[in-house]
Amino acid sequence: MVFPARARRGSREEAAIDAIQATLAYVEEYLPEDEPLLEARRRGTEVGAVPIGPAGGAALRFLTTLLGARNVVEVGSGCGASGVWLMRGMPPDGVLTSVDIEPDHQRLAKQSYREAGLGAFRTRMIIGPALEVLPRLADGGYDLVFCDAVKTEYPEYLTAALRLLRPGGVVAFDNALWDNRVADRGNREPATEAIREVHRMIRDDERLVPLLVPVGDGLLCAVKRD
Repeated sequence: MVFPARARRGSREEAAIDAIQATLAYVEEYLPEDEPLLEARRRGTEVGAVPIGPAGGAALRFLTTLLGARNVVEVGSGCGASGVWLMRGMPPDGVLTSVDIEPDHQRLAKQSYREAGLGAFRTRMIIGPALEVLPRLADGGYDLVFCDAVKTEYPEYLTAALRLLRPGGVVAFDNALWDNRVADRGNREPATEAIREVHRMIRDDERLVPLLVPVGDGLLCAVKRD
């Protein structure tokens, strides 16, 4: 049977979309989460603190391993999933400073760390609004700053991260594609606009070497130049 040109074109487009989705799923499933991470994800999802996905988490572990990161800040705990990934790439004496405004989320994060066999000495948990806590942390004292909290505050997180990072350190933002909304030029929601702004800030800052990675919901990274 011969189909009209439009139908054939539609079939090709659908096949291409299916192939892209299958590839993205393959990337997400390439390094599967173990039981502690699955439980952390389940708890985070239940309380509305959806954590970074498996591929994004693997990228965080890769970064902390590459950097030999001993001092890391995360803004938003995701109930422990991101912290487990980060600490699994850090040396045994590395310390994660986790900032979260929700005490319950930090309580669940501690549970996730215990289940992953990560001792309490590996973490410093600080409860409070990020924009109040970050100014109290040491200048140039951190190897990596990971941000996954209030999206409208992303530009302010970047400003804080540039002060906190040592030369050669990395800042990373989860949800950098924001469920495909960032690429939709017609979407003017405050969170979407704030994420676009942090994209622009990183891209235009000569002190930074940027990279936007399309894993999960997007991971925007930048190295602070020496």
